[in-house]
Amino acid sequence: MDRSPKMSLRIRLMFGPVAALILATGIVTVPLLLPGYNQIRLTVGEIGEIGSPTRTPFAGMLCLVALSLVIFASGLRDLLKRSGHATFSAWLVGSEAISAAGVGILAFPNSLHNVFGTSELIGYQAPLALALTLRSDMRMKRPARFSAIMTVLVWCTIAASFVVFFRQSTLWMEIHPFYGLVRRALFAAWFIWCAGVGLLA
Repeated sequence: MDRSPKMSLRIRLMFGPVAALILATGIVTVPLLLPGYNQIRLTVGEIGEIGSPTRTPFAGMLCLVALSLVIFASGLRDLLKRSGHATFSAWLVGSEAISAAGVGILAFPNSLHNVFGTSELIGYQAPLALALTLRSDMRMKRPARFSAIMTVLVWCTIAASFVVFFRQSTLWMEIHPFYGLVRRALFAAWFIWCAGVGLLA
């Protein structure tokens, strides 16, 4: 009798890997339509800025990512509720969906673009929240350990991204030519977490 609800939950959790796949495919292929774009040096947000010929496909891609994250978050929430755990990490994933959609729709230089971009820091704490939530649950040992590892990676990439605020530093001079890769490393770490949790939970 409960086979259908379980299948529904599994399908929703698989939208974690789906979101990661959509983002990875989009940030690799959409810039191919943008002459002169350098994936190593330039940030992802520059693909969809106002006036860019790739603004519409970029916004559409991020909206698909956001929708996938909402579905994934609903699955994660239900999984945690059934296991008797707090659902805070699922809500953080949902907040990341809002941030992603906002970044895509409100393109730079819209003043709200950076607001939504900064708000992504809230959703980036989902791995930590899940690791803490599941830390004593032996049934969920694999996603708990994976989340703890990915928390460290996410924080390291956040720290590297923050070097942009110290433009007079020697470290910024070293990172600047590769800042596009630094930003992509942050996205990669967080979305790999989504994919991993979707597969392991």
